[in-house]
Amino acid sequence: MSPKDYLSPELGQAVRKAGGGLKPSHKTAIAILLIAVLWMLSGVFKEADQETAQAVGNQAADAGVAETETPHVRVRVTSVTSEEHVRTIAVLGRVEADIAVDVRAEVPGRVAEIVAEKGTQVQAGDVLVKLDPENLPALLAEAQARMRQREIAYESAQKLSKGGYSSQLNVAQAKADLEAARAQVTGMRRDLANATITAPVAGVVDDLPLEAGDFIDQEGVIAARVIDLTTMLAVAEIPERDISAIQLNGAASVRLPDDRVFDGRVSFIARASSAQTRTFRVEVTVPVPDQSVPEGLTAELRLPMERIVAHRITPALLTLDDSGAIGVKTVNDDDQVEFHAVEMVSDTQDGIWLKGLPERVRIITVGQEFVAPGQVVTPVEGALSSVRRDADDVKGN
Repeated sequence: MSPKDYLSPELGQAVRKAGGGLKPSHKTAIAILLIAVLWMLSGVFKEADQETAQAVGNQAADAGVAETETPHVRVRVTSVTSEEHVRTIAVLGRVEADIAVDVRAEVPGRVAEIVAEKGTQVQAGDVLVKLDPENLPALLAEAQARMRQREIAYESAQKLSKGGYSSQLNVAQAKADLEAARAQVTGMRRDLANATITAPVAGVVDDLPLEAGDFIDQEGVIAARVIDLTTMLAVAEIPERDISAIQLNGAASVRLPDDRVFDGRVSFIARASSAQTRTFRVEVTVPVPDQSVPEGLTAELRLPMERIVAHRITPALLTLDDSGAIGVKTVNDDDQVEFHAVEMVSDTQDGIWLKGLPERVRIITVGQEFVAPGQVVTPVEGALSSVRRDADDVKGN
């Protein structure tokens, strides 16, 4: 609106008539007055226009807010109650045979025959290796004849002593000679028997380092190795911070590289740590009736520790807050989202166990990515089996 629009037609005509008979100075004064009046009038109308525009804007804003209001975000929740749980520690170790015997030669000699074969099952007393006895049988016969001669000499000395024809010294000497002959016979029989090397225990022949024709020049040379695979040991080194929580005879499980799991019991806990690693040796005895576990496999041991009260959930429900803390999002009784920082105390095949949650809690299973702590939501109870469908619903909201 221009300043001329503020004048009525009659007022404009009067001004024009009056101006025709006025002096130039009077015309100038009247013009200045009119301009001042018009300027003040333009400010009043401008303020009115601004107020009107503001009112219209406020109404539009209120209408926009009303139009953008939406229902609360819907999330899937599951109620979880704390349970008693035996915390376990998982460590890597190896499998050893509970009984593994290095069979050593006890007499020198030449290997005459390798009777057993590697990998075969043997019983205690089965022949493994035969040594050439050479002249041992002849030496035994000689020792036996000498022993018989000493027996006769001792009996004669006793009879003469009773008749007063021999002293007690002669009787004692005859008895000593007899005992020496008997010891020699016993030693010769043992050496002859040891020329045949047998299995001391039942098991599998794991190694036969000798070959026919080899000469054993001294006692103690390993002739074979027999291991019993019906009972195995899973062995691991436990850190010193955890060793006090492990219980002797406690139930344990052993997982092999092929995902087979065996149940066993803690049969040994070392009372002294390794000087190099400051760890303690722990053994778990595992029965294996079918002997299907070879020695030396890598094994994961899960050992029982203390009992705790915790919540079991799937790892997929873990999330991070703005500070990077690990936790879960829950919904309280007022349907508000809360974040709880948690501590994982155990990891099992059925899920993870957490500390730091109330006894009973509603955990958000689907939609935790779309809500923030303090936000009011619409919780829907459900199981984790519908996670994918509910996730699509939440994204649609």
